[in-house]
Amino acid sequence: MVTADALKQIVGDDWVVTADDQTAPYKIDSTPPSMMPKAAEHIIVVKPATSEEISQILKLANEELTPVYVRGGGTGMAGAAIPTRDGIVLSMERFDKIEEIDTRSLMAVAQAGVTLGDLLEAADEHNMSFPPHPGDEGAQLGGLVVCNAGGARAVKFGVMRNYVKGMEVVLPTGEIVTMGGKLLKCNTGLPLMHLIVDSEGILGVVTKVTLRLYPRFPGTATMVISYDDRNDAINTVPAILQAGVIPLAIEYMDREIAELTANYLGMTWPAQQGKAYLIVILSGSNEDEVYSQAELVADVCQKYNAIDTLMAERREEQSDILKIRSEVQSAVSPNADSLDTAVPPGDIGIFMAEVDKIAEKYNTKIPVVGHAGDGNLHHILMKDIADRGILDEIKLEIYDVVMKLGGTLTAEHGIGKKSIKLLDRYTDERQKQIMRDVKKAFDPNNILNPDTAIVP
Repeated sequence: MVTADALKQIVGDDWVVTADDQTAPYKIDSTPPSMMPKAAEHIIVVKPATSEEISQILKLANEELTPVYVRGGGTGMAGAAIPTRDGIVLSMERFDKIEEIDTRSLMAVAQAGVTLGDLLEAADEHNMSFPPHPGDEGAQLGGLVVCNAGGARAVKFGVMRNYVKGMEVVLPTGEIVTMGGKLLKCNTGLPLMHLIVDSEGILGVVTKVTLRLYPRFPGTATMVISYDDRNDAINTVPAILQAGVIPLAIEYMDREIAELTANYLGMTWPAQQGKAYLIVILSGSNEDEVYSQAELVADVCQKYNAIDTLMAERREEQSDILKIRSEVQSAVSPNADSLDTAVPPGDIGIFMAEVDKIAEKYNTKIPVVGHAGDGNLHHILMKDIADRGILDEIKLEIYDVVMKLGGTLTAEHGIGKKSIKLLDRYTDERQKQIMRDVKKAFDPNNILNPDTAIVP
């Protein structure tokens, strides 16, 4: 086992933490408490500042066969960063520099510990935009990359993978490699960089990323469309897309969740009517284009029995609506679990109806929010479900429906440590073996984030 003294020789005395009260925050993340893996008792938190220091740490960990867990912003919801074996927690908090905003190539180069909020602010200062908004702006870029984060604004421009153009990675065996760069096209060899994306921290330590930017949208607007019937709201979504409007986001919220979250934040939910809502975020090259899109969306919604349409144009108003949507998980905490399923977008209505039947069967409520435009829903399983001992039964019934519809267990949160058993249940043996072989090729001694993302 690597000792604290050995780590201090690499990073200095001030950057190694062993006291229980100081290491405790590094043993949890945003996973619901009832689903959070049990953390190991004895961990050493080390805070390197360079890729070379990380390289030395990993080489030492390989020699001593000591597990290493990479820690970002702690915003993950699948327990991926939680240290479940005695070992090292490698915190990326000192990798906090934005090295470049390149307005000629429309690229940002930033260290992995930079937060989403800091990147959005820096891009905005250069009249640039980074469209993804996976939720918590305290999330760090390295974590967003290795989890292939999605979030609300994925309909028009895609998820994190669509923006990653280059990265610096320290492999588990200590080598420092650079992949990609400020390139829109690169077909040299196998796409190893995209294997690191969505690897959940088991294949390497991302230390720097190059991300694609876009010019700041001259025109934007956020619409809140109210419905009395949830089915009408959901059925509107494909009709909007078929009409030729591709919004930045199409989000769904129940009224109960919308008002609960607004109250939690000390804010006011803007819609006074209806029981179900679509949030449609539009962007365009000018205000006239946005207004034209908004009129078309409003006409489509009217055909599907919308009872009210509000439009926020000021950035502050739009930001408030997105914040209410993004902070749902915090507002409903502690909940038993928040699911992250996805089905083909055209089948969302069928899926929601089936989950309603499951809720009725177990005499409970299962509120839902989600990214309706891309088929990704978050059903919230409340604490009473866990208290009654029926959490696993309900989850498995929901997952069975998902798989029958050709869906996936997780669309953006990842498998982490929380859902390993589900991966085992719903993935065929050949795929699991390929994953194990890839892991071994990168990490022969299985030191980097063991017990995560793949079935041992």
